[in-house]
Amino acid sequence: MRQEKLSNLCKISNGYAFKSNDYVNNGHRVIRITNVQKGYVVDNDPKFIPNEVAAKAQNFKLNTGDILISLTGNVGRVGRVLEQHLPAVLNQRVGLIRPISPEISENYLFQILNSYKFEREAIQNSNGVAQMNLSSKWIESYEIPLPPLNDQIRIAHLLGKIEGLIAQRKQHLQQLDDLLKSVFFEMFGDPVRNEKDWDKKPFRDLLVDIESGKSPKCEARPATGDEWGVLKLGAVTSCVFNGNENKALPAETLPTVKHEVKAGDLLFSRKNTYELVAACAYVYETRPRLLMPDLIFRFVFKEDALVNPIYVWKLLTNDSQRKAIQAFAAGAAGSMPNISKTNLKTVQLAVPPIELQNRFSAIVDKVEALKSHYQKSLADLELLYGALAQHAFKGDLDLSRVPSPDVHIKSEEATPFDQVELPKAEDTGINLNLPDTDYLIEALTDSSQRKRLLGEWLESYCQQTGNSEFSTDDFLAAVQASITELHPDKDFKLGAVDYDIVKHWIFGALAAGKLSQSLDEETNRLRLNMGKSV
Repeated sequence: MRQEKLSNLCKISNGYAFKSNDYVNNGHRVIRITNVQKGYVVDNDPKFIPNEVAAKAQNFKLNTGDILISLTGNVGRVGRVLEQHLPAVLNQRVGLIRPISPEISENYLFQILNSYKFEREAIQNSNGVAQMNLSSKWIESYEIPLPPLNDQIRIAHLLGKIEGLIAQRKQHLQQLDDLLKSVFFEMFGDPVRNEKDWDKKPFRDLLVDIESGKSPKCEARPATGDEWGVLKLGAVTSCVFNGNENKALPAETLPTVKHEVKAGDLLFSRKNTYELVAACAYVYETRPRLLMPDLIFRFVFKEDALVNPIYVWKLLTNDSQRKAIQAFAAGAAGSMPNISKTNLKTVQLAVPPIELQNRFSAIVDKVEALKSHYQKSLADLELLYGALAQHAFKGDLDLSRVPSPDVHIKSEEATPFDQVELPKAEDTGINLNLPDTDYLIEALTDSSQRKRLLGEWLESYCQQTGNSEFSTDDFLAAVQASITELHPDKDFKLGAVDYDIVKHWIFGALAAGKLSQSLDEETNRLRLNMGKSV
């Protein structure tokens, strides 16, 4: 298959060092390196420069579909600019890859650059000790396989379909995590503020011991078969136990059997960066012969402590409680912060009635079982994507069996953002009377304005529906129907960004008492209602 340098197919350029003291509340969005994640551009914490400043930076203005690449730190990540990000300019240490040749499909190009192969090669060709840096010269010289244009379109279409399924699985997992946080908040409130006035006890009163393992010199590979292995910090960093994160114990090193990890253990990272220390994970199941290292604690609870380990797991990983524990982390300059057993035992923990903890634990078990199903499906899809991409870019796929799409895939369709399944408006029976606004058109392309707009419409929705149950799906479906009715000429669809806006509004409304939650004990279904609970 023909190979071609990117410089012959694309415009490749760097961003500009816009000054942070020029930032304003509205104007042209500044796309920074923190916005470029693996496969997409996030819009968290947006920064803007005045339009008059952007007018002097024409060479750094972005277009819909532009491919961006991180050049510093986590190098080789690529994402695409969506219409909702515009108007926008490119900041320093972010590269722009814009197709200019009629021989290249932008969707095919994105799939190649978003592959783990490209990211791995970008990392290998970066320079720097404390922080990696990738040169745009290397990007220009990078060669990609260039099949005929029709084959490119078929490859991008096939991989885009699988990518969409992967994004859906990730979204399902995030929604399940959000559900558990919401259930915890409803049943127990904020554990630090303790507005429900639960008994609080120092951690030491609940424990027989805090155990830790050893960290002998290990092989640079995971344990296989009946080998012994020692867990790495990554086994608990995500607050979900991952036994695959281990290093094989050399055959000549005798294992300390009492440090073997068992199902039912609650593990805790005592040492890591400030952001990652105090991670806690419950072990639902594990392969045998895995040992704790000295950087991970295991909590051994008293039989009469009246605490459920799964409740304690979700308590310690609750945002406010974890931050309170992270405050105990300390360390010498140049070393990772550490939380001592002595300090950890002094932490005050809310201890609700054991019956309530057990009810919550039953809900967690059901949700975690569902998450396990989605995680397996996600892993299978990612393996399939990787295998197909490898064969496609080598020219080994029989593309005659892959249908060509009737139209080219839009930029938004090849990204993880447009994956929220909304019910059709006619199924909801909701007629939302929107307040007048003079910035509706602007809100369709400017996410900060859309956040403002959705906030106003959520307030209006709550007023119009009175004391009835709040439905996120009904609200979003009604908004979609209203926008379509008001501006039928605009091909606009709500997506995951809008779902996140509504989700964050809901959490704020719950904290402020605008919404309340109730748990249906028969179905374990959480209901949102207008106003404070009685």
